[in-house]
Amino acid sequence: MGNSRAYPVLRTTDAAEAYRQARRLCALLKQIEDEVWLFAEPATVREVREIAAIAPGLPFDYADNRTDPATGDYLRFDLDVTALDDAALAEHLPLRFSEPVERERVEARILTALGDGTASVEWHGRWPDDSDADVDWPSKYDGVQVLFHGDEAQWDDWTEEHTVFVHVTKWGDLPLAQELAAHIGSEVLGEAQLGW
Repeated sequence: MGNSRAYPVLRTTDAAEAYRQARRLCALLKQIEDEVWLFAEPATVREVREIAAIAPGLPFDYADNRTDPATGDYLRFDLDVTALDDAALAEHLPLRFSEPVERERVEARILTALGDGTASVEWHGRWPDDSDADVDWPSKYDGVQVLFHGDEAQWDDWTEEHTVFVHVTKWGDLPLAQELAAHIGSEVLGEAQLGW
């Protein structure tokens, strides 16, 4: 049990560049899962529709807690976004999406789905054996994350920048993170953050 440690290795205002560098890091993974974790808080109807096209049939929820005015019970968004017209869908914004999705679907379409909302793609896998002799534990926490419009691995506040993270063992592995950052011509840009 535990969480990975996420090291930021790139920040840029260019979403395509952040995505390109994240994919370069993914190419280093010895193993990579067939699904990615896709998180999105679409800011517009267009963005909701684009995410829905990437992940057909998967559920959205309200981004903020909403309660029934009469009962005080929490409300869940249980409507099919593809069945709502634009005006009806706009009444429910902001929405949130957080689900595993087939990797190929996300990789082929995520850049066209982006707008001003926050989105994150997480590729889980396994780094090749680390060159640091002092690190000998196996890791189930390895992978790459690109966070569009954010700089916290746990999807905190909106920013202009997009951040690429490398995720490593729950104990942290700064030498590995530095080696991975160097692969894309960068360096570790801050302290380890709580990852997945």
